[in-house]
Amino acid sequence: MWQKVLPAYGFNIKNCTVQSFGNGLINSTWRVITPSKTFILQRINHHIFKNPQAIANNIKLLAAYLTTNAPGYEFTTPVKNISGKELEYEAGLGYFRMYPFVAGSHTIDVVNSTSQAFEAARQFGKFTRLLAGFDCTKLQETLPDFHNLSLRYQQFENALAVASATDIEEAKESIEFIKANYHLTQIFETITKSDAFKKRVTHHDTKISNILLNDNDKGLCIIDLDTIMPGYFISDVGDMIRTYVSPVSEEEKDFTKIEIREDYFVAIVQGYLGEMQYELSKAEIEHFVYAGQFMIYMQALRFLADHLMKDVYYGASYPNHNLFRANNQITLLKKLMEKETQLQQQVTSFVQKALPN
Repeated sequence: MWQKVLPAYGFNIKNCTVQSFGNGLINSTWRVITPSKTFILQRINHHIFKNPQAIANNIKLLAAYLTTNAPGYEFTTPVKNISGKELEYEAGLGYFRMYPFVAGSHTIDVVNSTSQAFEAARQFGKFTRLLAGFDCTKLQETLPDFHNLSLRYQQFENALAVASATDIEEAKESIEFIKANYHLTQIFETITKSDAFKKRVTHHDTKISNILLNDNDKGLCIIDLDTIMPGYFISDVGDMIRTYVSPVSEEEKDFTKIEIREDYFVAIVQGYLGEMQYELSKAEIEHFVYAGQFMIYMQALRFLADHLMKDVYYGASYPNHNLFRANNQITLLKKLMEKETQLQQQVTSFVQKALPN
C-alpha cells in the first residue's frame, strides 16, 4: 500500500525502510526511515472520518494560529507532498498524510505512574489554553455528534426497541442502571444550554497514547489530531478520568480489579487545572468529577447498545463481549460516584491553593 504513496512525497522506495508503527485501531500507521530523516505515514480511515479534508483544514487553521500566537509550541503538522498538498489521495487506497517523526519521543499505551497522568493532563490542558483566543466555530466537525450524550441515549433506546427479549432479560440489571442514571444525560443537556460552559478547541480523545513523551517521560506535545473539534472541557477531562484512574481497561472481565486511584485523579487535576483553571468558569470547575461520570456513562451506553444490536459497531471476540464491556464501565462509574464528594474536594482544594493571596 505505502509503495504507491511514498513517491508522491518525492521518496525513492528503494532507499526507505518502512515499519508498521503503533497500536492504533482506526488509522493504519507506518514509520518511514529515509537516509536523512524519519517520518510517520498514516492512512486515514475514511469509513470513520468521512471528510478527511476537514481534518486537514482544521490542522492548517490551528497551525497558523499557534505559529503566530505561540511560536515555541510543538504542534505536529503534515509534510506537504510534491504537489504542495497536506493530503495524498490514491485511488482505491484512500487518503494519506505524513508527519515528521519527533526525535527522542515515544508513546505509551497504559498509564503506569501519576507523573505520566500529570504530564498528559498538562499537555491537553496547555493545548486548549493556548487556543483560548481562537474562534473554534471555524473548525469543522470531523465526527459529528461524537460526544453528544443525548444522541447516545437515544441510540440506546432505539436498540432497546428492537432487541430480543432474551438479550433484554440477560442485560436487565445493566439496562436498569442506565435508566436509573438518566440524570447524567439531563446534566449534559443543561451544560449545552448554559453560558457558563464554553465551547473550546477540544481534542476529544485524550488517552495516554495521544501524548508524545521524551526519554524522561516528560510531555512534548499532543498527537492524533483527527478528533479536534469544538467541544466542552468535559470531553477531554472525562476521557482522562475514564482511562487513567483505573488500573485496568474496559476489557477487564474481573471487575474486582476496577478501582478509582485517587492519586491518579489528583494528578489529572494538577496537570489540567495547572494550565486551565483561569480559563474555566466556576460552574465548569464544579463539574470536574461530572466530566468523568459523563464519559464513563456514555461509553457504557454505547457498549450496551451495541450488545443489544448484535455487536454491529464494536464487534465481539467472545459471547457477550460488549455486555462485559458495558458492565465494566458501569462498575467504574459506580465507584466514581461513591467517591464523588471527596474527589470534588480535591479539585476545590487545588483551586483554592492556586489562588493569589
